[in-house]
Amino acid sequence: MSQKSILFIFLTLAITVLASSLQAQNRSTLSGRVMSAAGEPLEGVTVAADGLNLGTKTEKDGHFTIAFERPGAYTLVFSSVGYGASKEKVRVEPGQRHPALQIVLQPDTQQFREVTVRGKGEARQLREQAFTVNAIDTRKIANTTADLGQVLNRTTGIKMREQGGVGSDFEFSINGLSGKSVKLFLDGVPLDVLGSAMNLNNIPVNLAQRIEVYKGVAPVELGSDALGGSVNIVTNQSLDNYLDVSHSYGSFQTHQSALTGQYVYKPAGLVIKGSTFFNYSKNNYLMRGVEIWDPEKYEYVSRDFRRFHDRYKSWMGQVEIGLINKKWADVLFVGVGYTTYDKQVQTGVRQTIVYGGVLKDGEGKNISLRYKKDSLFNNRLNIGVYGTYSYDHYVLSDTTLRKYSWDGSYVTGNPETGSLRLTHVNRPRLFARLNATYKLAENHDLNLNYTFDDVENQTYNSLTSSDDDMPGKLGKHIVGAAYQVKLFQKWTNTFMGKYYGIDLNKKQYDYSLSKIVSLRDFQNYAGYGWASVYKLSPNTGIKTSYEHTYRLQDVNEVYGDGYQVLNNMELKPEASDNVNIGGFYGSNSGRQDWFVEASAFYRSAKGFIYANQYDNNQLQYQNLSNVLVKGFDAEARYHYGGVFNALLNITYQHALDNTRFVNNNSSGGQSATYRNRIPNQPWLFGNLDLGLGKNLAYGGGARLQFTWSTHYTHWYYRSWEGFATANSLATIPRQLVHNVMLSYSMQKGRYNASLECRNLTDQLVYDNFRLQKPGRAVFFKLRFFIS
Repeated sequence: MSQKSILFIFLTLAITVLASSLQAQNRSTLSGRVMSAAGEPLEGVTVAADGLNLGTKTEKDGHFTIAFERPGAYTLVFSSVGYGASKEKVRVEPGQRHPALQIVLQPDTQQFREVTVRGKGEARQLREQAFTVNAIDTRKIANTTADLGQVLNRTTGIKMREQGGVGSDFEFSINGLSGKSVKLFLDGVPLDVLGSAMNLNNIPVNLAQRIEVYKGVAPVELGSDALGGSVNIVTNQSLDNYLDVSHSYGSFQTHQSALTGQYVYKPAGLVIKGSTFFNYSKNNYLMRGVEIWDPEKYEYVSRDFRRFHDRYKSWMGQVEIGLINKKWADVLFVGVGYTTYDKQVQTGVRQTIVYGGVLKDGEGKNISLRYKKDSLFNNRLNIGVYGTYSYDHYVLSDTTLRKYSWDGSYVTGNPETGSLRLTHVNRPRLFARLNATYKLAENHDLNLNYTFDDVENQTYNSLTSSDDDMPGKLGKHIVGAAYQVKLFQKWTNTFMGKYYGIDLNKKQYDYSLSKIVSLRDFQNYAGYGWASVYKLSPNTGIKTSYEHTYRLQDVNEVYGDGYQVLNNMELKPEASDNVNIGGFYGSNSGRQDWFVEASAFYRSAKGFIYANQYDNNQLQYQNLSNVLVKGFDAEARYHYGGVFNALLNITYQHALDNTRFVNNNSSGGQSATYRNRIPNQPWLFGNLDLGLGKNLAYGGGARLQFTWSTHYTHWYYRSWEGFATANSLATIPRQLVHNVMLSYSMQKGRYNASLECRNLTDQLVYDNFRLQKPGRAVFFKLRFFIS
């Protein structure tokens, strides 16, 4: 980071502190509590100062606090859905804390034929934060048959490139950075901690209530060492009884089931919650125009064949039991989870490599503890603790040693796989996270996070060995601190600092000493950042963020997989400087509601971890390259009552190889791909979603909804542009894919049915490394939801 950048952040912090001290001299604070007529506290009641851009919401105990910058007489308006609005006139004096108000709201018994509710949901509020974040309310799309990966693929700045159908490997990128540079979480817990089967492309949409996508800079409470961004899947956090059950069936013999539910016994504060999903698909879709050898013509010919070795099935089950709303704990849960999958592998990284006997099976087990307590030390301190022990195991097998063709024929001996193998990978893991937030003063908050992640890698081929006698261990320590200050109810600044420590321990045979020796290395790094948003109006703002961050090495990158990936104890973390500048604008008039946001981004990654391939078909991860990504994305949303909605987004990203010298060493000469566009990465894509719905008079609150969605991807290079042309097979062609869905619900969403068609026009669709994806597919889904 340059001295100018450090000076800029320092001056911003100094100005912020000075302004906040001047502001605090005249600030007046009002607090109170809002109750129902029955004497129960009301949560989520809007408290607004009439005529001012000033407001808040009540907490779960009904309390609220609101600060005024200037003395004077004001009118507070209290409103909530289902209750009549109430007004209270108050007078505040400078620098004083006034007596608490007691407000009682009466039920609103008036009946309206149609009611338009104005308010900002959690997703909208997240979008207006200082961080550049996409927030997706999945409750609105719960009837679709899509998995979370397909949902995310339709949002700005995100590209998910699958290698096939259900359960296939995929590459997930945010603003041009992908792979391990992007971290995935479930309720703030890293997804890979929960088992190998927990992937974006097999988690059904019903299991999530909201998805948060942080581009570049992310809040410290995630405890992340992400380089390109983070995705946090948020499940239902309500304290109500509910049950959500669904099953879908469709093309390629695909079954997808999901169940999530919760039972709350309020007198004892007892909660039991559970979730499960099951996926099965033969993935036997048609591969068009693939080449096989014709012995009669003695040449390669193009034919259409169905995939014959691509079955996938997975299952996940998780149960938590705990107590809520105790004096010593707001939340205390103990949970157990289990995941398993069975996957046939059809192809390698190129579809010319056809497997007919390769299998990958795995299972994961975990036990977890979750604790949270708010309002400690005079309502100033909130703490949360999470810990889990997990054990992940998978087996990669190829005991046929055959080379297959797309017609199912084969010859003995397969140079692509090399030798018979039954590779076992065991990874016991201990993960713990502590998060604490302390309110220093009104509008001044301090957040501290510590994350510990320790995983052991045991890899061996059971055809030649019974276990791994030289395992490796990798431990990560991430400490984050953030100071947030809000000024004049318009300007919010968050200043962040991070410490990254990684402990590597590997046993290895030393031939010079003729014995096994232990190699140990501890590395540590420091990162920092800043995020700011300024509200020009309640619905309009500009924001910017910057961070200098690191992505620590992954266990597979350091210790290998015992077969194809070699270990590299010399590997170092990736580093990146990330910048975001953007803004948002919202407007509503009558039944119309608009929201527009746009962001420009800059990523300069150094020491980028790259898989270097050797002549013997083995890989080793090395810090070989630097990457520069620049671009922008934008999105516009429009709603007209409950009748029509539209969404349009576009993403442009210019990702370049910024490695001037071969292997980052000037003695190696200038790289032939210096300043070339990164291959196998889309650079222009966008989405258009249109929805038309109607509430019906019959069916106890029935609704009919039609949705049309279009996804466009511009052509891009599969290999380096300096060695390809736009018309050659070294490119992935332009794609335009249409999906349609018709859904019907009764009794206010209790009973739901939907019919969906993906790739309506049956386009030949390619994705990662030009691998063919499924053609036209039809799915039918039934869903039952009670709350």
